[in-house]
Amino acid sequence: MYEPGPPRTTSVGESVELAARSPDADGTYRWRVRDAPADSALSAGDGPDPDATGPPSTATAAGSAPSTAVFRAGETSRDDDPVVHLAPDAPGTYVLALDAPDGTHRQRVRAFPDERRETEIRVPAADIPTDGDDEVDRVSLLWPHNENRLGLDRAERDGDEWVATVRVPPGRHGFGFVPDGDRSAAYHGDCEVPGPGRPRISLDAAVVEGDGPEESDRLRLTAEIEPAPAVDDVERAGDPDALDVTFLVDDRDADPETVAAIESRADGRTLSVPLDELPDSVRIRAAPHGERYGAAETVRVETDASDGDAAEATAASVAVADPNPTPEWAESPTIYEVFVRSFAGDTLPTTFAEIERRVEYLDHLGVDTLWLTPVLASPTDHGYHVTDYYDTAADLGSRESFESLVDACHDAGIRVVFDLVINHTSRDHPAFQLHSAGVDAYADHYRRTDAAADVTGIDWAELDGGAAPDYYFEWGRIPNLNFDSPAVRGWLLDVVDEWAGVVDGFRADVAWGVPHGFWKEVADRVPDDTLLLDETLPHDPFYGEGEFHRHYDTSLYETLCAVGAGEEPADAVEAALARGEWLGFDDGRSQMRYVENHDEDRYLAEYGRDALRAAAAVTFTLPGAPMIYAGQERGNETYRGPIRWHDGDNDLTDFHRRLVALRGAEPLLRDGDVTFEGRAADVRVVEGEGDAERVTAYERTPAGGDGSEADPLLVVVNFATEPATVAVPDGLETDLLGDGSAVDRDGGGDGDAGVRVAVDAAAVLR
Repeated sequence: MYEPGPPRTTSVGESVELAARSPDADGTYRWRVRDAPADSALSAGDGPDPDATGPPSTATAAGSAPSTAVFRAGETSRDDDPVVHLAPDAPGTYVLALDAPDGTHRQRVRAFPDERRETEIRVPAADIPTDGDDEVDRVSLLWPHNENRLGLDRAERDGDEWVATVRVPPGRHGFGFVPDGDRSAAYHGDCEVPGPGRPRISLDAAVVEGDGPEESDRLRLTAEIEPAPAVDDVERAGDPDALDVTFLVDDRDADPETVAAIESRADGRTLSVPLDELPDSVRIRAAPHGERYGAAETVRVETDASDGDAAEATAASVAVADPNPTPEWAESPTIYEVFVRSFAGDTLPTTFAEIERRVEYLDHLGVDTLWLTPVLASPTDHGYHVTDYYDTAADLGSRESFESLVDACHDAGIRVVFDLVINHTSRDHPAFQLHSAGVDAYADHYRRTDAAADVTGIDWAELDGGAAPDYYFEWGRIPNLNFDSPAVRGWLLDVVDEWAGVVDGFRADVAWGVPHGFWKEVADRVPDDTLLLDETLPHDPFYGEGEFHRHYDTSLYETLCAVGAGEEPADAVEAALARGEWLGFDDGRSQMRYVENHDEDRYLAEYGRDALRAAAAVTFTLPGAPMIYAGQERGNETYRGPIRWHDGDNDLTDFHRRLVALRGAEPLLRDGDVTFEGRAADVRVVEGEGDAERVTAYERTPAGGDGSEADPLLVVVNFATEPATVAVPDGLETDLLGDGSAVDRDGGGDGDAGVRVAVDAAAVLR
């Protein structure tokens, strides 16, 4: 019952959190080391250091912070250690034991070599804004590598520059230098660290016959590993010759001897195991690695011998499946996000009943998934400051009214995604008020930090464990919950259970702030047909390791903004997809593609109507799940303002509706591969009849190995304010997005062979 989950992978210096599942807050839990790499400071029998704390961040440069414990207890007032943190100090396998109320559980962590590289971030002091003639007293480094905590990593003044010395993995890392805790005055830039991207893996499973009548058939798992692609001069490709795979059997499914026997059957990128040596059900994890390690893939193998004897298992009785598959309905959804308190327009207050009255509009638009921003009790319009996880917001309506809305959506064939906000609560939540008042039962509910990390100026109530609550950015109104506490974990798992039976999926707010182990437990806990969508900024492939099915595509979003602003050519769309692969994503269909959301400025307001139509077309014609933010299709220019119903842009709405319909009608747009080579590379803008920098083209082809004979589709997108005439290869006859009249087969009369197409925002050609 309290087992700690699957084997974990990490790298030296990258901490991994380990916890008992379904914890009983009244139980007693003890962790200890059973085995560690020879070069580690840990030894068999070691327990976690109860007094140690983590470093300011994983990006802190060597020598700039006190040494920290490799194995430390979670930060609670408890005498035991239900949650621990392991920051490997040497490559290899760490074997730990968890003594829990139901017995002892084994947990392994495979650590790969340290990927971080020391570098300096230098910014001229003149580029950092000051308040009048006042000098800047301190500059904080703010970025994902310190979980966006102001005050943890400080830059130092070096002559005319502010300098931060950091250790981070290869890549291009966005950062902010924040003067005196004022994020509105931050300097933003990129820290570029040379080195390869992460490898990607896919597993192929087959049952092969034994060599003779006395030899059992075998399960053969073959790992196909792709190196990272080359993206630019800084983010170079990985070395294919350095790639390998490590197979890890889930310790929950077999005893240590069986685990070792199965893993010993690995030979390079292949694991071949006699069926009679396999447990009835076993999960096998494969982690790619080379110069860096990548996100692992897991399969569940089940043998179903007719008489219950594994020795009788045959190819027909073996099933291999993804233990956390994407729900069938969510393989390629069209998502519509509603900011709940603005959807009814500029006169009526939005309630669940008012949204329900407009479900017919969603059906007319053709979307099949409705994502609602938070609907729980909150003192804010946006709802992300939750004060009660078990009750809906009074101004929106009762729980019964919410469930009526869900039922109405289901009647229209629309699934409902619930915005799950469990990284933090409002500071007005009773739990935080009781925590702040020193009530013992709530002592561990929230993370604490020292006064040096606080930028709010609030005179916080003094408590043991830290002078101030922990929070991200300057978000002092939403303190972070403490996932080191089994009481908190149990509470939030109960919240997931509470709503999982009502809605069809969860969008996890600030998913990056919640431990991976907790998300893995959530994924195993929710019904099989529940969609899990993460908000990770930037998107991170490790949230796809048995956690989330769909991810924010921040790479494409940032590129579409740069193209809209004229800072990048339209062909940068190709580099955005390659960057996702470079980061380690192996399937573009796992990305949620968007041009705006409730946290971002409206694309229309920033870049204009023509660029918006082109950007929207990109999100609907690439693999993945396109998302429309309510009002995007109506011509809204305020990012959380009321939907323009009576004064909206109906032509823009019709354009989005046609995109939705075309994607629904063409399987290749949902499931096919994408290439910028072949016919797409032959597309050119006719001289004098368009801006070549604002036009890009790609082809959607049948997915490799699916046996489809569908004709490929050529997509041409134009971000310019004026139409572009493009020359495309022969054989293309119809523009599926238009009415067919845009295709001209006469060659334009200038002697050029081929077909010409007048492209306004986009053309999808067959």
